[in-house]
Amino acid sequence: MTTHRIRTLFCDLHGLSRGKFVSPEFAERGQVGFARPVFAVSLDREIIAVPGAGVETGLPDMELMLDGTLRKDWRDGTEIALGDLHADGAPYELCARGALRRAIAGYEDAGLRPMVGIEFEAYAYQRDDDGVWRPYDTPGAFVYGTGPANDPRGLMDALWDAALTAGIPIESLNGEYDSGQFELTLGFGEALTACDDAFLFRTMAKEIAAGLGLLLTFMPKPIPDRGGSGLHVNFSFRDADGANVIPDTSGELSDLARNCVAGLMHHHESLSGLLATTVNSYDRLAPASMAGYWANWAHDHRLVTVRTATGSPASARLEHRMADAAANPYLAVAAVLQAARLGIDNGYPLPPAEDLDGIENTRATRHVPSSLPRALDALGGDLPLRQRVGELLCDALIETKRDEAKRLSGKSVDEVRDFYLPFI
Repeated sequence: MTTHRIRTLFCDLHGLSRGKFVSPEFAERGQVGFARPVFAVSLDREIIAVPGAGVETGLPDMELMLDGTLRKDWRDGTEIALGDLHADGAPYELCARGALRRAIAGYEDAGLRPMVGIEFEAYAYQRDDDGVWRPYDTPGAFVYGTGPANDPRGLMDALWDAALTAGIPIESLNGEYDSGQFELTLGFGEALTACDDAFLFRTMAKEIAAGLGLLLTFMPKPIPDRGGSGLHVNFSFRDADGANVIPDTSGELSDLARNCVAGLMHHHESLSGLLATTVNSYDRLAPASMAGYWANWAHDHRLVTVRTATGSPASARLEHRMADAAANPYLAVAAVLQAARLGIDNGYPLPPAEDLDGIENTRATRHVPSSLPRALDALGGDLPLRQRVGELLCDALIETKRDEAKRLSGKSVDEVRDFYLPFI
């Protein structure tokens, strides 16, 4: 079918997909303008004084500089254009995709190519007779379930077909532990492409669900007595010969991989301010939650924050499990890569691997802060990580999310859920 419109998109600091439909002729100009203070708009549409968003300088413009490569949309007649945000003739410092590019470039300067795979978890909701969103009715669901008992409206079938149309590589889709929850695993690839795929997949998934009368939410913990929804960052590095440098020649973790893990352990608390950026995130991050609470690591252990795998030279990787499914994927991956790089550069000591169950017993003593404001405090106090990720970007995120936390202070669990549910 003939393309009659281009959908230009970028991911903001809330993780929302923002953009414009433009004509193909307009897209050929290579850039699309937006108001810079969109980065200063709260989820409930208040404008706040976010550093770098231009609120105090006349609400100026920014430009989305398109990559020049069009991707198929999941609907006929539409193609998608992604790009990096620029302002005042230079890369815009609040652009998370630009922050990821900087992280990738740092590794490439050292002769390494970051490879990334993203896993999401998400819950589906349906409207009841009164128009209220209730958890998806899946009485026959079970973990690793597939087919109608797990998904009576065929959401996973529709997602698979739409992803195939849009060229988004899926590794697997299946029922997660709790009824109405799904695990959505994307293909492994070069870091920027993998994050583009993750961003578009999450956008697509919510839209396909809406077309089926469902709401698919990537909220960290929408149902208090059920499991949370994470965004797992799996990553490895290829050298100039294409070899995976995570394992050494004996099949154990290489020195480089061990340094990466040490960096992630050293910056554990402050990473939460970049990877778990909602008030609801800290309902998910709890002991015995398989959610990256403790500053610990181990080989093939799902109750630690960094799970390592070296069984196969081709698939050896590190898996960081703290981020939640609502996180901006570009920012989450940039933060993980930069914390790992700080471990390589600074030679932090690596704590012993966790050897207890991680449920009732753990050797770790450090853990993520207990709330979003405390996580933001930890990020604000970690200058090395903020400098690597981007100081202005981190300052903008901190200001945005402090304001959000104040708005939700004293609200009930249900009120917090209802605040986030329409958006994430």
